[in-house]
Amino acid sequence: MAKPKTKFICQECGFESLRWLGKCPECGTWNSLIEEIERGSGKGSVSHAQGSKPESLVEVQPVHVERLDLGMSELNRVLGGGLVPGTIVLLAGDPGIGKSTLLLQAAAYVAHKAKKVLYISGEESAEQIKLRSSRIGLDDSPILVWAETDLELIVGEINRTQPALVIVDSIQTVYSGELASVPGSVAQTREATAQLMDLAKRGHIPIIIVGHVTKDGNIAGPRVLEHMVDTVLYFEGERHYQYRLLRAMKNRFGSTFELGVFEMRNEGLAEVFNPSQAFLAERPPFSPGSVVSSCMEGSRPILVEIQALVSPSTFGQPRRITTGTDYNRVNLIMAVLEKRAGLSLSNYDAYVNVVGGIKIQEPALDLAIAVAIASSMKNKPCVERLAVMGEVGLTGEIRGIPYIQKRLQEAKKLGFSHCIVPQSNSAANSLSGLEQLEVGTINEALDLALI
Repeated sequence: MAKPKTKFICQECGFESLRWLGKCPECGTWNSLIEEIERGSGKGSVSHAQGSKPESLVEVQPVHVERLDLGMSELNRVLGGGLVPGTIVLLAGDPGIGKSTLLLQAAAYVAHKAKKVLYISGEESAEQIKLRSSRIGLDDSPILVWAETDLELIVGEINRTQPALVIVDSIQTVYSGELASVPGSVAQTREATAQLMDLAKRGHIPIIIVGHVTKDGNIAGPRVLEHMVDTVLYFEGERHYQYRLLRAMKNRFGSTFELGVFEMRNEGLAEVFNPSQAFLAERPPFSPGSVVSSCMEGSRPILVEIQALVSPSTFGQPRRITTGTDYNRVNLIMAVLEKRAGLSLSNYDAYVNVVGGIKIQEPALDLAIAVAIASSMKNKPCVERLAVMGEVGLTGEIRGIPYIQKRLQEAKKLGFSHCIVPQSNSAANSLSGLEQLEVGTINEALDLALI
């Protein structure tokens, strides 16, 4: 009898080796390679359209698909307008962030529309799901709940019931009896995703799978998992804040720049239709170090509050701490302030925070961060009802930013009367009731912004 073939697979990155290695040469992780037995049945590759032949792209007829409404405009927008039939979505996030609650609310809405929903849980029993649904007021939802981890049984049940939506929570708990590896391993996770993907494409059934994340915030398991699915969503947010953010990191049927904002409440997740108003609700008036700016998340402009605290350092090395924005970007802006604006910051600690737990990487917040730091150091508040936006260059110039008209309209809608913008954006149409203060250098912006 032939000896079964074995290989060693890294549990962090999916690197494959014919022999065991103490350190993965791909990701550098120690003791991450485990032995896997190769399956010889030849079922590893799947085909979604057997018997099809190549055809010219010109002759391919476009197909209109009706997306599945999940009952939440924030969730539908991130997905591109709803779920496309036959799509497979990977939802990842930290433990306890609200992934299961979000999916349970979406499943309840679809089920109440007289559509069959199959909720498969490998981490909770049906009784535990019932308790959570009762807590958020969804205990009367006609959802088919099933606590199962066997992949073959799951595929068979989906083929039998033909639901309008399938949710698998989570993919790391599903295993195939045809593989000798343990559940959650690279081989098991990849095989379960491949079979569910094939089932979704053949039966035009949308499937949402939940994925675990590592301590670094990345999706656990092989990197190929993200390439196999159609959409990758990240559900993020600070546990101590009530706001949760849903981002699309990959989407074959929509934009990857959209952002959904939710608020965690006792009765579940509630949509935040006006994030700008929510993030600025508790902003103190005439407070040094507090500046409002506008960031773009997809097609939506959001006003956020930038807070800075600058104080003399009591140690030899001044501290620099940032929350919600890029640490290196803040250091760069402080170097520009010291060189071009004459602010001596080398002996001062600096703390910069984007209020509300939101994380922003957009360069359009550069000028607001610079004004907030200068405001805190000089202990001077900004002009009342002022919004600041612009990118700061190393020579102290203020560079133009995109979507300026949408940013200005959002500022006007929330009652701001003045807005500092780059000179290169002066061609934007003026808005009545909102004065645009055009600046070309960081010194001009500080003179106009601080009282």
